[in-house]
Amino acid sequence: MTAPTPAVAMAIRDSLEEEVLIALVRVASQAAERSNAVTAAAGLSPSQYNVLRILQAAGQKGLSCTEVGARMVTRDSDLTRLMAGLARQGRVARRRDANDRRKSVNRITASGRALLSRLDGEVAEAARQTFGHIGRDRLTALLKLLGVVTPPEPS
Repeated sequence: MTAPTPAVAMAIRDSLEEEVLIALVRVASQAAERSNAVTAAAGLSPSQYNVLRILQAAGQKGLSCTEVGARMVTRDSDLTRLMAGLARQGRVARRRDANDRRKSVNRITASGRALLSRLDGEVAEAARQTFGHIGRDRLTALLKLLGVVTPPEPS
């Protein structure tokens, strides 16, 4: 006997949108479990890993906490505290903005880059475990659909 889909188990009969929402949340949860296990083994929370990836992409220019927050995959309520923790670990360097002393500019350190480099293959493998069976064409179509679903960022 096959287990019912989450929508059937929750007795959702009339809303395709709810069925899709439940399916997306379920897949996201399963995917997150795999990638979070990789980052947790390295001593990073998912938010810390996300911050390091964002700062790596920013390069030497660095970013303020506000700019990092706008790029986060999931929002973190206390990004300043998170950034301070990464700085204590030596993964992020923080410096006051020369033009606005209330802001700090955050940059990834060599230690942070080395950690990301070490995790790259493992995180990619976790993604392959979750989505690799779908095939490139269907993954591309899914990515395009998700892009349409994602509401525009507030300006």
